[in-house]
Amino acid sequence: MKGAADPAGVRQFTVDAEDDGIRLDRWFKRHMPDASFAIVSRWARTGQLRVDGARATPGDRLAEGQVLRVPPLEPMTAAKATRAARPRPVLSADQIAFAESLVIHRDAQALVINKPPGLATQGGTKTTEHVDGLLDALMFERNDRPRLVHRLDKDTSGALLLARTARSAAHFARAFASRTARKVYWAIVVGVPDRDEGIIDMPLAKQPGTGGEKMHVDDENGMPARSRYRVIERAGNRAAWVELQPFTGRTHQLRVHMAALGHPIVGDGKYGGKDAFLTGAISRKMHLHARRIRIDHPDGSPLDVRADLPAHFAETLASLGFEESEGDLPLEADVKPGAGEKKAAEKRASAAHAKDMRKARRGERRGRGRGASGGPGRPTRPGGDKPRGSGAGPRKPGRPKRG
Repeated sequence: MKGAADPAGVRQFTVDAEDDGIRLDRWFKRHMPDASFAIVSRWARTGQLRVDGARATPGDRLAEGQVLRVPPLEPMTAAKATRAARPRPVLSADQIAFAESLVIHRDAQALVINKPPGLATQGGTKTTEHVDGLLDALMFERNDRPRLVHRLDKDTSGALLLARTARSAAHFARAFASRTARKVYWAIVVGVPDRDEGIIDMPLAKQPGTGGEKMHVDDENGMPARSRYRVIERAGNRAAWVELQPFTGRTHQLRVHMAALGHPIVGDGKYGGKDAFLTGAISRKMHLHARRIRIDHPDGSPLDVRADLPAHFAETLASLGFEESEGDLPLEADVKPGAGEKKAAEKRASAAHAKDMRKARRGERRGRGRGASGGPGRPTRPGGDKPRGSGAGPRKPGRPKRG
């Protein structure tokens, strides 16, 4: 986005490739969040908002190279925006070096970092150290921060994908929403599952009384949740090394599913209680690691990245007699969605269709409202009749006359 301003405060921006094809209101949300939808709509109604010199509406699509004319914000709005803006803390040299050391893949559209256990993805109550706070260190040759497109629990380690552009962020978000992205986790669990592999299909919901911080299996009110497990190796009946793949993206899904199966993840006291810890020299840290992420890249090629294990997980593998080189199983074909997933997907598709229809109807009303000349005006009915309520024109048959 390139911008310039004239002495009157009117700004001009040239649409760049990353914004090609997006709606005008989305452009403002992306680049000028202080200009609310109401403000943008008012600018459009009064003719102050223009694209290549022509009047524009919030629903218009932009094309690369077009010039957008934006009037200045009102003084009160600008003052509020200035007060609300909080500058991000400046990162120290050690923080920048640490953030850069996490990067395991980098290209023009994406970064993948190997998140260590104990580092939250985003901030929260009493959480000041997190990935989101380190993103300023990962801009490299760009002028904007990379964007988070999914999350890992604080105590879960491994591959975390970051989008470097707004367009790639939207692309990756669609991939996660459509379930085409594949995430492979490694875990050490207590005991050994009866079967070497299987699908866990248990709906999940927030557990009442926990403030939404804990999930549980809820067959009646839960959201569809499906996971796949495969046993990689076993240590007698004491523990097993398993591969896990979530086919839905519920909070703490893998942790809840394995605990419900009777084999909590080692170190997960939240869902496994005291039974989630092994005796001896086995670390009490969480043994859940996002080993691999595979997702379609915006340039059309697959992005497929593996993340090395943290020290405590690697030490546990060695202690149990497992060979890390044996862990990468072939990535099999996608599992077909269950009935609950299909229903949820149909509901999402129906809601999206209804939203598109509402937008289309609003667009039609706006188009009629401009009249034949393209300017503002009241709609006319077929045949040249005046609008209903104007005091002229035929009434619908059968409707009683008021008064």
